[in-house]
Amino acid sequence: MSFPKDIEMSQNPAGRNSDSTTESYPQPPTSFDDKDLKEIGRLSGDESDIENGPLREPGPDRTNRLSVQSTKPQMGLMHELAFVVLASSAQLFTQAALAESIAPLHIMSKDFGNPNPGQLSWFTAAHSLTVGTFILIAGRLGDMFGHKKLFVIGWFWFSLWSLISGFTVYSHSQIFLDICRALQGIGPAILLPSSLAILGQAYPPGRRKEMVFSFFGATAPNGFTLGAVFSGIMAQLAWWPWSFWLMAIFCCVNGALAIFIIPNHLHQNDASQGKQSFDWKGAVTGVVGLVLFNVAWNQAPIVGWSEPYIIVLLILGVLFFVGFLFIESRVDQPLVPVASFDTHVCFVLACMALGWASFGIWLYYLWQFTIVLQSNTPLNVAAQVSPTCIAGICAAFTVGKLLSKIPTSVIMMCAMIAFCVGNIILSVLPVGRLYWKQLFWATIITPWGMDMSFPAATIILSNHVPKRHQGIAASLVTTVVNYSISWGLGIAGTVEVNVNNGGLTDADTLKGYRGAWYTGIGLSGLGALVALAFIASTLLHKPGQK
Repeated sequence: MSFPKDIEMSQNPAGRNSDSTTESYPQPPTSFDDKDLKEIGRLSGDESDIENGPLREPGPDRTNRLSVQSTKPQMGLMHELAFVVLASSAQLFTQAALAESIAPLHIMSKDFGNPNPGQLSWFTAAHSLTVGTFILIAGRLGDMFGHKKLFVIGWFWFSLWSLISGFTVYSHSQIFLDICRALQGIGPAILLPSSLAILGQAYPPGRRKEMVFSFFGATAPNGFTLGAVFSGIMAQLAWWPWSFWLMAIFCCVNGALAIFIIPNHLHQNDASQGKQSFDWKGAVTGVVGLVLFNVAWNQAPIVGWSEPYIIVLLILGVLFFVGFLFIESRVDQPLVPVASFDTHVCFVLACMALGWASFGIWLYYLWQFTIVLQSNTPLNVAAQVSPTCIAGICAAFTVGKLLSKIPTSVIMMCAMIAFCVGNIILSVLPVGRLYWKQLFWATIITPWGMDMSFPAATIILSNHVPKRHQGIAASLVTTVVNYSISWGLGIAGTVEVNVNNGGLTDADTLKGYRGAWYTGIGLSGLGALVALAFIASTLLHKPGQK
């Protein structure tokens, strides 16, 4: 019986240099019978079928003893560096695009008739909505047609709609800007799962993969700060549309570079799986359900929950999503293999949803507080949040070092605590307080939640699925992250408009902001409870037990 293609290729990929590093284990024979495969599965801590079974999380709970392949990709050092930087730039530019509307929000609003706070939140929520919604589709298309192809397409789509978003200034239509921001978000939705899948295919489980994924996660706070600085400069010293036009130029350049830098063997899908089909029913029900649910939450602060269509949208969103789960559990090639989810994956995704929803609230209302109530400029606020870059890098690489030594449940608990503490610090922040006494510490602590949870979740899900489903693994994490930001802003906006008495005075405005931060505390606190249950589940797990 031939050794499964995914594992066979990872043991001796074409073009492997003879000096590639390997673990000090004897090389496996070229073929095995069924008995041999079962024995290998037993030794690796997983007695499921070798070809179809998930790769388990490396760490104290499980050790991947079958890992005998090199942990270096098939490229030279400089090529590998350019490859990792380009793949990680997908995360960098996604967060920079998020900052494009948060940093100069009140400067932009003057060109659109000064919309109310609920309408302003759509400048950001529309982008995050489509990023989080269309990732599932993009991840599956990448698995079918090749992630390099989708990666290149994503950059050019991102470039096109960044260009058009800048020209919305001439329309003076807030709705047109929201639509263009939503379409712009489809670009990162294509890029993120493709970039993560490319990295997942290039690096087998091991320390090198953990550090590369940690670097990817560390680009998030740096991307936001970079976007905030550039958009602030353009808004204050030039014209805010230039931040979108510069984004279009950079994305176009990255798309061209991707053609030459991404290795061609990562372009192909896994032909060993035979003919693949696209789950159109799941795609339609999933996208419609996510969009309707999110629109209901983000539109409610504007028109109020008393409007009948808000309740109708919310109910329809839930029904469509239930239909999506039903379909995914019964099709042969689902967008998301929900039937194979174990408690480990469910705990991780639940923590990510709650934690990143609270982070979106923390970030959005931090900018509103410092600009509206403390009269700071966008560039001034960008300087104030710059410590998130250093803290995020430290957090990401700390996780890269500790992930193989500390249970994921503990890492998630620490991340949820960081998210919660960051919101607590801001919720009691008085107007006029010296930056170094309080706000500075929030910018140091909160990024640990981001960059502990994201690398850990990405590596776990990447290792839990076969190579052919790396796009699905990447899709799940990035969908949860970006969709939760938009969903969390909708919840916080609802709380804000119901407690700020119309925001007629600074005291009322501050009351609304604090109500939003209290919401963030509640979400991250619930995430901490989920992580605690996660820890209890891990402690009850017996080594070697499926």
